[in-house]
Amino acid sequence: MDAVKFSRYDTADYLKTEEDIAAYLDAVMEDGDPALIAAALGDVAKARNISKLARDTGMSREGIYRALSGEGNPSFATVVKIAGALGLRLSFRPATQGA
Repeated sequence: MDAVKFSRYDTADYLKTEEDIAAYLDAVMEDGDPALIAAALGDVAKARNISKLARDTGMSREGIYRALSGEGNPSFATVVKIAGALGLRLSFRPATQGA
């Protein structure tokens, strides 16, 4: 029997539209885990072109990868800067009651 080979899964490969990205980030925000949120922003950054993002933010590619790795701990200012450069806007809404 031949061994089955699988390619490495990368969420960024599935973030094709603005709606895909918004739905993904909304789902991640439901969890509320800061590391997961940072990693999800990293997925969006990879889907959108991390080199362009680095130019737009004035950050290095390595700095972006590190901050958004899920292991990093980006400042709120960094998250806002990256989100803005990605064409995203952070917003707050009341938490649903009972959740």
